[in-house]
Amino acid sequence: MILRNTVKILLGFFLVLSPSPGASQTYQALWDYVAKWSQVAIAEMYYSKIPASITMAQALHESQYGTSELAVKANNHFGIKCQSEWKGKTYTYQDDDNNTCFRLYDSAAESYRDHSNFLMSRPRYASLFDLDPADYTAWAHGLKKAGYATNPTYASILIKLIVDYKLFLLDTMQPALEPMSSVTDNRIPNAAKQPVVPGPKVFQRNRIKFLIARPGDNIQKLTAELKLYKWQIRAYNEIPRNKDITPGQVVYLQPKRNQAEPGYTFHTVEKGETMYTIAQLYGIKVKWLYKRNHMKPGARLKKGDEIWLRGMKR
Repeated sequence: MILRNTVKILLGFFLVLSPSPGASQTYQALWDYVAKWSQVAIAEMYYSKIPASITMAQALHESQYGTSELAVKANNHFGIKCQSEWKGKTYTYQDDDNNTCFRLYDSAAESYRDHSNFLMSRPRYASLFDLDPADYTAWAHGLKKAGYATNPTYASILIKLIVDYKLFLLDTMQPALEPMSSVTDNRIPNAAKQPVVPGPKVFQRNRIKFLIARPGDNIQKLTAELKLYKWQIRAYNEIPRNKDITPGQVVYLQPKRNQAEPGYTFHTVEKGETMYTIAQLYGIKVKWLYKRNHMKPGARLKKGDEIWLRGMKR
């Protein structure tokens, strides 16, 4: 499988993440990293069954979006140490006041593959592969419980990256393949069965099932696929009668809740966000978002505002 180092397939989903003029250098660097390595994370998901969102969040955190010493000098984007069985190249780095042996790779892509193999081959991570691959929250907590990192907030760090930067969209995508020109003369017989188009992939957030709308999706199509009524999709997602869903949109399949899940106290508003987009991001009813923040419906937001997701704003 030869991957394209491109994100053309992602643009329709990730336009919302594209940095606006004046965005901080940190945000720009983070976006550049996601754009560069997202296809590799997706390919690893199909290889290992590890959610691409988890792989990307770990890489962002462990490598400081590709700027850490280990990432720059050793192509090590996951902070994986040598361990006794490692026979490859090594890099010595001062970690926790000790000179520690870390794995050195010829490329970052090699680091991504070794990360997959590392989790797949160790008994202490075996329970992760019994989890729902769409449940990135369970995977984040599972990694912490299995001892991937000592930071007590490791799971929360990963989940926040996934939610803030919508990395869960990666879990809905397929790897991109380069044209195989060497086999262009091999014709597929007319009698060959057409591939089955997979149905929408269902995730969970705030204990609510949801999916990411695909290109071509609309409310009518989803009601047929999911055996729901139109009024349910409209009510659960607070969609007016004259509106429909758009590609990349979060579509809840159950009623939203009155507050965000534990760990998300408030949200800092970014340019272009509305109370509706924030409510959809965390699985909260819009009216409760206004109520918790003592705001009148329709009130405008400005960049930098803090919107409370749990409790009442003081």
